[in-house]
Amino acid sequence: MQTNHFFPKKGPFSLLEISKQINSENSNLKNDECKIYDISSLSEAGQKDITFFNSIKYKNISVNTKAVACITSSNLSKFLPNNCIKLNVKNVLLAVTKVSKMLYPTADIDIPDENLISSDNARKLYTNVKFGKNIFIGKNVKIGKNSIIGSNSIIESNVEIGENCIIGSFVVIKNAQIHNDVSIQDGSKIGIKGFGFIPIKNKNLRTPHIGKVILEEGVEIGANCTIDRGSLSDTKIGKNTFLDNQVHVAHNVNIGSNCMIAGQVGFAGSSIIGNNVVIGGQAGISGHLKIGKNVKIGGGSGVINDIQDDQIVMGYPAKNIRDFLKDQKK
Repeated sequence: MQTNHFFPKKGPFSLLEISKQINSENSNLKNDECKIYDISSLSEAGQKDITFFNSIKYKNISVNTKAVACITSSNLSKFLPNNCIKLNVKNVLLAVTKVSKMLYPTADIDIPDENLISSDNARKLYTNVKFGKNIFIGKNVKIGKNSIIGSNSIIESNVEIGENCIIGSFVVIKNAQIHNDVSIQDGSKIGIKGFGFIPIKNKNLRTPHIGKVILEEGVEIGANCTIDRGSLSDTKIGKNTFLDNQVHVAHNVNIGSNCMIAGQVGFAGSSIIGNNVVIGGQAGISGHLKIGKNVKIGGGSGVINDIQDDQIVMGYPAKNIRDFLKDQKK
């Protein structure tokens, strides 16, 4: 279980309460069932947490989960440990949303931080930080020495910014941990709620996003980028990775170290990008993919399948560069 200091949490709730809330097919739960303190991913859940499992793609992770209970479907429950209580439902993601809203009722939409104070009043708290004009800072914000915050930027409550960081103008940072020597250029938005909802009859049900954004040491974020926080796990960008302008990183994406991402690239949710990856401008990476290390992806490509290490791909759907060039000669 990860400590979450960005969103107020309710509970604990009994497993019986949760089972009734999601209309679980299980009927053998008793009033004295164990308490659920949090919800987390298969790999990160602890012995007091509930998790979810909705795709056979993750069965190698599911068999080792430490969660006390798991929201899943009847055809997948056999891939969970024997001591994990299975809550079988018809719509796993809808059930997960309901449980997330029980535990984190305010995380389904970004409400503006009401605890902001102007940098004029905060300068005495950050004597080794340089501020521009018209900056607002929330409660419990940590900013390392020799960092610079540009004009008209907002740093919301509980954000952590390391030493020697440069934050441009008109930047908004929330739900984020930023390590040393990170540069974020003008207009970027970090830690925003991702594009998560469940279509139900006559309306869409927003999914709470309770994760955060982690920018590791030496990362550079170009102008007007958007990096969504994680849903249950975190969105992470590895050491010394550079993003060009207008890049969108969706929730739960994990980008490795020393990557170079050109302008207008888009990453769909939960994809994992290896180290030393180079991606050309306007390429798109579909969700829940694994891109290996040292991969090069040509500009304008559409990646819809996993890519092994050391590959060069291009086109839509993206394929090995040799095959792509052969097709162009036909």
